[in-house]
Amino acid sequence: MSLSPEDLARHKRHIMLKEIGGPGVQKLRTASVSLVGAGALGGPCAMYLAAAGIGRIELWDDDVVERSNLQRQVQFGEGDLGKFKAEILAARLSTDHPGTHVTPRRKRWEASDALAGGILVDASDNFPTRYALNETAHRSARPMVHGAAAGWSGQASVFASGCREGAPCYRCWVPQTPPEAEACDEVGVVGPITGIVSTLMALEVIKLVTGAGTPLIGHLVLVDGLGGTPRKVGLRRDASCPVCGTERAV
Repeated sequence: MSLSPEDLARHKRHIMLKEIGGPGVQKLRTASVSLVGAGALGGPCAMYLAAAGIGRIELWDDDVVERSNLQRQVQFGEGDLGKFKAEILAARLSTDHPGTHVTPRRKRWEASDALAGGILVDASDNFPTRYALNETAHRSARPMVHGAAAGWSGQASVFASGCREGAPCYRCWVPQTPPEAEACDEVGVVGPITGIVSTLMALEVIKLVTGAGTPLIGHLVLVDGLGGTPRKVGLRRDASCPVCGTERAV
């Protein structure tokens, strides 16, 4: 697709980057992304993706805005209390970025639900959803950008087992729900950590679409908010993984 004068003006700073340029902006304008979760991670991630010019964004979330969300879910305000997150966020993105087509799905995503995006974003807050989305990504040969945050810590990665030879999936790294697993509504979370993780997730989507840099496939970035020191660790495919392993039971 050709870029309009409005596109050229809006995306000038991306066009100036040799890793993106005009061709990269064109790729962003034709890309589609499905985000599962429109809260502390999915919301800011979607805002950056719409600002970057992603052509189509699909938002899945069945929650309504609560006052306790406002400490970290910067896409919402007092006037949004009691309203559905997916619809409020979709309306805001459509107003601020009219070139992006945003579709709200006012329900909790389940494995039986078709996802329209070429890239899947895991901004969920529970392990069953992550496992189901990971399996969907693998079986449909789509990358899954993952993020999570709790307390003072966060993490981000890209799982592409279905579309990159030898790449691990989420279940290779977390084969079972950890017995000590706790959600942020149980242990709390410092707001800026979700901002750091969500922008890392948006960055990985942009890299996947444009081909810039090296996506976090086979790697995990760990964010330590108290120490102020991010750490990058390698991940390997598990041959016995029930989703992508070569030795899995059939």
